[in-house]
Amino acid sequence: MAHGDITHIDIPAADKAAQTEFYGAIFGWQIAEHPGYPGYPMWQAPNKVSGGGFETPSENFTHPRPNVEVDSIDDVVAEVVARGGAVVVPKSPISETSWWAVITDPEGYQMGVYQGSEPDEA
Repeated sequence: MAHGDITHIDIPAADKAAQTEFYGAIFGWQIAEHPGYPGYPMWQAPNKVSGGGFETPSENFTHPRPNVEVDSIDDVVAEVVARGGAVVVPKSPISETSWWAVITDPEGYQMGVYQGSEPDEA
């Protein structure tokens, strides 16, 4: 993946089982929980775009949220704030070699940012 690629889309859902069945039936997505991510079913579309979670909706998460690959979350967060955006979820680890954060643009729309490295780069 390259800086700026959309890597993942999270979809809010109060009923994960119903959403899993719905999107699987409607779009043919393969949906399953993966090792290390219990309670977080992930989907993959035929074109290999993925997403997941069907996370429980919250005050700050009511619409699908794209996640974008970045070279440095720290640099992106600084630029977001300098340009009038905000940080909703600060940089947090996903694994030993990957991190994510959630930012908003100046109008308040959310975007996740993802930074990962190959195991030999960590």
